[in-house]
Amino acid sequence: MTSKQRAYLKSLAGSLDPIFQIGKEALTPELTAAVREAFNRRELIKIGILKSCFDDPNELASTLAERTRSQVVVVIGRKIVLYKENEDHKKIELP
Repeated sequence: MTSKQRAYLKSLAGSLDPIFQIGKEALTPELTAAVREAFNRRELIKIGILKSCFDDPNELASTLAERTRSQVVVVIGRKIVLYKENEDHKKIELP
């Protein structure tokens, strides 16, 4: 992903609300499965990390991206934005 594409996705994610929250149990198999399922309907997902989770947000983002075969767009504070292109229902056209 180029920096221009990353910036475009970051601008789109600004208006999104987090659809998942990572709590004290960090990355459970259920959360990973739910995120994977959400990528069937969306291409861009924002995830919030609660204060009860003491893991590093960058580490969580890279692990979750690896498990869901997606790409980390940005990690800002306690928010993670992931992107996964959906061939069947393409909604986002990258520059």
